[in-house]
Amino acid sequence: MTLKDLESQLLALTPIEKERAIQLLTHSLVRIQPEIAQPPEITNGEARIANTQIAIWELVNAQDLGCNDRDLLQMYPQLTENDLAIAWDYADAHPEEIRLALQAIDE
Repeated sequence: MTLKDLESQLLALTPIEKERAIQLLTHSLVRIQPEIAQPPEITNGEARIANTQIAIWELVNAQDLGCNDRDLLQMYPQLTENDLAIAWDYADAHPEEIRLALQAIDE
C-alpha cells in the first residue's frame, strides 16, 4: 500500500481518528523507547520494560484476558503507571511484533 492509496482514507477520518493515526505514526518512527529494552540474551530480544524481565506481550496478553492497569500494577509491583503507559504505546506502535509473540505462545 502506498501513501497515495492511504491519502483519501486518512482525509476521511474524524479529527479524533486523525489524532490517533498521528500518534501511531509518530511512535512507529521511533525504533525503541529508552524505557523499553530488547536484550538479545534474554528471550531472543523481545521488547521488555527496561530493568525487568517483563515482556510487553505478557502485559498485552494479561490485558486481553481481562486485567486492567490496576490489576497489572498489583501483579507486577515493580511496575509504575508510567511503565504501563509506555508498554501500551509500544504495543500500539508495534502491533505485528506483539501479534507474533502472542501467536507463538498459543502454539
